Amino acid sequence: MEKNLKPILEQAHINAVRVTGPGDIRRAAEAFHHIAYDLAQMRVAIAHDIADKRTPVDEKGAILAHEVFGWPDDERVWWRNSRIALDSPITAACRFESEPFWVNPEGFHSRLTNNYLNLIALNNFEQRALTRSALVVPVHLPFGQIGVVSYNPVDRTRMDLSEEFEVNGDALGIYARTFIASYVQVTSEAQRLPPGTRLSKREVECLRWAAIGKTDLEISMIIGRSRATVRFHIHNASIKLDAVNRSQTVFKAAQLGYISLSQLSS
Repeated sequence: MEKNLKPILEQAHINAVRVTGPGDIRRAAEAFHHIAYDLAQMRVAIAHDIADKRTPVDEKGAILAHEVFGWPDDERVWWRNSRIALDSPITAACRFESEPFWVNPEGFHSRLTNNYLNLIALNNFEQRALTRSALVVPVHLPFGQIGVVSYNPVDRTRMDLSEEFEVNGDALGIYARTFIASYVQVTSEAQRLPPGTRLSKREVECLRWAAIGKTDLEISMIIGRSRATVRFHIHNASIKLDAVNRSQTVFKAAQLGYISLSQLSS
């Protein structure tokens, strides 16, 4: 492996991996592929949504993993493995980490300590992760969607990625987030919320109490308003968030940051 790794983080390169429209997906993916290889001799594996069995494709439906990023299309390919979202330690880590990290069978390595990563089992790592080592970028998107870009060494004997991570981890993180975020925005089939959605202070207050299990009567006593007023605010919030019931209203409010999930669990 070459030791003279040179970081490449320029606006022109960032723009190159940004998807500007459906017809631009293939070009941006090809630019992403070349940057990852030239920067650190890595092959890119991408998932725009770890909860979605579909894999990113270009405007014509060609699978980017095979057509652009060079992964062989055989029976063990990661994008055809329906259980990888549940089984892979890499996917599990992306639920608990938002910054780049690298991983191999010996453990997770990040710039800041994350105790959640230490709890993830790494037994049978190669079989479950379908790689021997990877530099990983979680991409946390609006509405709770999580994407991931896994940079995998072209030379599969490379197990220690500490130098690549130290030198180029942040740059690879920016390229990954730019590609995934723009791909998701361009390929979204419909808006998930009506335009101009904004909850009022009172609507948020009622939803915060509802989220921890308080009834309308209990909320009315806490905030000093009638039960009808509480129902009115929660109903208005459900309309604004295009939710079908109270539970989904609370869920969407949490996704959008109106309700702190850390406060709910404390």
